[in-house]
Amino acid sequence: MLTRRLLPALLAAPALRPAAAQAATRLSLIHLNDFHSRHESIAPSAAACRLGDACRGGSARIATAVAEAREAARADGRASLLLDAGDTFLGSLFFTEHEGLAEAAVQKAWGVQAFTLGNHEFDLGPEKLARYLAAVPFPVLSANLDATAEPVLAGKILPTLAFRRENMRVVVVGLTTPETPILSAPGRNLRFTDPLEALNRAVWEARREGPATVVALSHLGLSADRRLAAEVAGVDVILGGHSHTLVAPPVVVDGQDRPVLIVQAQAYGRYLDRFDLDIAADGKIAASAQHMRELTANIAEDPAVAAIVAQFAAPLETLRRRVVGRLADALPNDACGTAPCPLGEKVAEAMRRGMDAEIGWQNGGGLRAGLPAGEVTMGDVLTVLPFGNTVARLRLRGATLRAALENGLSRLPARSGRFPQTAGLGFTFDAARPAGQRVTGAEVREGDGSWKPLDPERAYVVATNDFLRRGGDGYAMFQEAALEARDDGPLLEDLVSRSLGS
Repeated sequence: MLTRRLLPALLAAPALRPAAAQAATRLSLIHLNDFHSRHESIAPSAAACRLGDACRGGSARIATAVAEAREAARADGRASLLLDAGDTFLGSLFFTEHEGLAEAAVQKAWGVQAFTLGNHEFDLGPEKLARYLAAVPFPVLSANLDATAEPVLAGKILPTLAFRRENMRVVVVGLTTPETPILSAPGRNLRFTDPLEALNRAVWEARREGPATVVALSHLGLSADRRLAAEVAGVDVILGGHSHTLVAPPVVVDGQDRPVLIVQAQAYGRYLDRFDLDIAADGKIAASAQHMRELTANIAEDPAVAAIVAQFAAPLETLRRRVVGRLADALPNDACGTAPCPLGEKVAEAMRRGMDAEIGWQNGGGLRAGLPAGEVTMGDVLTVLPFGNTVARLRLRGATLRAALENGLSRLPARSGRFPQTAGLGFTFDAARPAGQRVTGAEVREGDGSWKPLDPERAYVVATNDFLRRGGDGYAMFQEAALEARDDGPLLEDLVSRSLGS
């Protein structure tokens, strides 16, 4: 049986004019998604911001943008809601060190009013999620999560939340990807149900009490959101997450009984969206206007939130000095852009083993420094791998892998960031041949340690970084030709640091 909470005071707005004085009440949905612990400013690539980069995002800049969005809504006579569509966890040392408490502190400072659980909120298991829930003052939602069998979470996660002010009732429905047990570590006691069925039930419950505007706060991804919009009657707006998609202008889907508006604000705190709605007496959307804002360096950082970030950043220097392993010999990166190198194989092998794949694949240009002989610290690893990449696991046919090798060799004899550093896949090449015809042989290591020629028709399991998975360095085939893929793997530096200690 679904429960809900009416919070008449939570709408941050001036008093709305009576319904008789206007054709529609006015609301601004301010939202973000997939923050992924990017508390400090990021470069355009989403890597940590360095001197000379065009920095953007960061918790303190988000706070300023939220305050300005709220003020713009107030000046326009609109109520406002700040909603977060999940995956605030994972992606930087702030999460590694503080396990969700840094995220709780900045969300509280931003004034989040409802938060939907993403899959990464379960990465450290139910106990750490319960600690996060105890640290936040706002409701946390997931209508398709059954937590009744998990003692530390039972009763702490709501399916829906109703906000009411005068004649306007907005019902927010939280939805979490049902793939969470595959993508994360929620434990054995949680059950993730069909989000379509959960949304249908929530809409029925919402409408039973009279006119309402139904907002799905979804951590399902854009394709799943499109399906919900087309198949579930009674939904007005979907604020999405999970697929890291910039949806601006809104996607409009012809739903069962009304047009459904879908928006999403990419990821990593790079964008904040203010979605203005004029709401008719029956709860339907009479008009809308989107204000998607990229949080560039010209936006001042909020001093109070900057101080919170600085407090949580203080112990990270100790983490950076932590010894994670030892190496008998130094592993330089000098040749990694023109030939297979031991450092590249080390990183690729860490991905291969960490993701239980047959092949690991790293681009030479992603290795920004070498590793020293002797003690290796986390700071050394982060110097080699400064981009905050996560690891993807995908299935590719042998013919696609051969094409990927050709892409990686295409810039020779010049040094190139795309040069393939692999584990479990050996290859020979002739740089004097025309680009696209340089691979002279390729073999894959079998489970028994033997090597067999790359089979064009066989599908192989490959682990690679998320930059290549998105088609970076010319590897479009990793994005377009994957037979299946998991894009929510761990941080690359974590896998490498673990491999150094094993």
